[in-house]
Amino acid sequence: MKTKSPSGFYLHVPFCESKCSYCDFYSVTSITNEVITRWIRAVTAEARIREFPGVFKTLYFGGGTPSLLSKTALVEVVTKLRGVFDFDNLVETTIEVNPEDVSRDKLRTFKELGFNRISLGAQSFRDEELKFLGRRHDSETSRRALEMIREAGFKSLSLDLIHSLPGQSLSDWEYSLKSAVGFKPDHISCYQLTIKEGTKFGKLLSSGKLKEAGEDIQREMFIRTSEFLCDNGYQHYEVSNFSMGKDNESKHNSLYWEHVPYLGLGPSAHSFDGEKRWWNVSSVEKYCEELEKNRVPVADSEILSGDEFSLESLFLGLRTKKGISLDILKGYDGWEDTSAKLSALSLVEIKDGRMIPTLKGFLMADRLPLLFMD
Repeated sequence: MKTKSPSGFYLHVPFCESKCSYCDFYSVTSITNEVITRWIRAVTAEARIREFPGVFKTLYFGGGTPSLLSKTALVEVVTKLRGVFDFDNLVETTIEVNPEDVSRDKLRTFKELGFNRISLGAQSFRDEELKFLGRRHDSETSRRALEMIREAGFKSLSLDLIHSLPGQSLSDWEYSLKSAVGFKPDHISCYQLTIKEGTKFGKLLSSGKLKEAGEDIQREMFIRTSEFLCDNGYQHYEVSNFSMGKDNESKHNSLYWEHVPYLGLGPSAHSFDGEKRWWNVSSVEKYCEELEKNRVPVADSEILSGDEFSLESLFLGLRTKKGISLDILKGYDGWEDTSAKLSALSLVEIKDGRMIPTLKGFLMADRLPLLFMD
């Protein structure tokens, strides 16, 4: 097993009160105390049978809706995990939170359990957009939640927003950006709405009842987002992510982009040891059943060849302002000519032995690596 240090730890909390219209992450809405108790037992069992050498640098509770868990459930799962893994070297501990779940008591619980970073799923500050997305909160709930989080004194606050909704204007989007910046979050993630098959939006799209935002407005919103946030002191360090200085970049997500090993527990969670990647079954029932039989709940796995690892590094690196080492490119025929063309088109910059995408390059980040494979 190949590992590097440091590593990341991820727990998938697969519970939601309701399913948002755009979400294709695995979660269930049929929640009972018995189901949650069984899930905690299964997570504890998976933790005990996992062998994952390395020092955990980050811990991330994602979902689903981790903030949906009661204080008792949160305390229990964190205590059980700490009883198995060494979390003494953590520098960032994040929990995803929905605005409607925020209370002063719950925030105290998060702090007592060691979480120092809150990732709040605001998504929009326009009520009609929140209703369209299928969110359970309104904009005022987000504002109250942000005020309470700031009062609680967490080390870092991250805010999620979604743009390029059908019918959304640039001024609509700017309103949410301005509202978000008013709370001075340390980190902002701005995701373009992507309609996935199997979601409510996906079904509406395939039936012709929903139309995606056009490429021109998507491009305009992307560029405006970067310009506005950079003008307000943020750094555009990854295609969808902005931080108030390098110290506030998401350390956990950066591990993914930098190909650093991570361990994921819970239904549908992915893991990577530097060479092998595996992912768990996307079913709470199946996940619990497998672990109750003392079997690993893996759905499938793959071992990356050297070429596959390099290609992934290319795709991941060209999504960030850190870019990629030219040493990675040297394995591709004609890389110098391709690099020169991309530079001439102002899609990348070559600096200190690295290829770094520009804002224009970010717009086609998923296509840039393919140009080295022609």
